[in-house]
Amino acid sequence: MANKTLTRMDLSEAVFREVGLSRNESAQLVESVLDEMSDALVRGEQVKISSFGTFSVRDKSARVGRNPKTGEEVPINPRRVLTFRPSHLMKDRVADGNKR
Repeated sequence: MANKTLTRMDLSEAVFREVGLSRNESAQLVESVLDEMSDALVRGEQVKISSFGTFSVRDKSARVGRNPKTGEEVPINPRRVLTFRPSHLMKDRVADGNKR
């Protein structure tokens, strides 16, 4: 399996090839989409992309954790975490890719 990482540059290059915008406009479009998604998540909204999945923010409460090496109890502060739940279509597509 290849260890390739899809980057913002790759996304803007794909928009450039597929849509026909200039490279600069393609990069701005990708930035705008990612900014809008980020802003919505910061506001606590879900970001649902049809046939892809849903991004959401969960509030995790404070709890007591344990250092596995020493066994010492350590308080873990409350925090917000980003979660992603893939759509069934995305799950199936990834699973089909594993069969190759």
